[in-house]
Amino acid sequence: MMFARTKRLTLRPGWPEDAAALARAIGHESVVTKISHAPWPYTAADARDFLTRPATARDVAMLITVLEDGMPRIIGCIGIHPAGDAHELGYWLTPDAWGHGYATEAGRQAVQIARHALGLKRLSAGYYVDNPASGRVLAKLGFVPTGRTEQQYCRARGHDVPCVKLELNLEDRPACEELMAA
Repeated sequence: MMFARTKRLTLRPGWPEDAAALARAIGHESVVTKISHAPWPYTAADARDFLTRPATARDVAMLITVLEDGMPRIIGCIGIHPAGDAHELGYWLTPDAWGHGYATEAGRQAVQIARHALGLKRLSAGYYVDNPASGRVLAKLGFVPTGRTEQQYCRARGHDVPCVKLELNLEDRPACEELMAA
């Protein structure tokens, strides 16, 4: 289980008792249609299934929480998951958390976890072409386009969607250090 703190956020594992809050945070069509594995509509049962799924030491999923009026609130999720011969970074935020820099802040921490705690050499990521905001976040994290756009299934939409593929070389120490200083 991984925990991390940033200036404004806590990244932590999810627990079964988070199911209702998680379902409220992700349960927006505008969220689930931008990620590949979530169904629409998203229910508390889907949240429970996600929170109780088995994971390995190299499959990290952390809820993104922010303090509001002294209480933590789930605003998203970020993870690093095995994907073929690599690991993939994925994330989402609830709509009222968009535009506050939370995805970039959580992403910077996740990149450091991938590099230092998991010892990964490279991360991949992707974003659906109709979600350019995610592409801007990934660029801020140092990801560069591979030049490939592939069809990727979106469970909430029920069909393939064009997805821009990116990579981040975690062995490029100066770029990673610059990223953390930003």
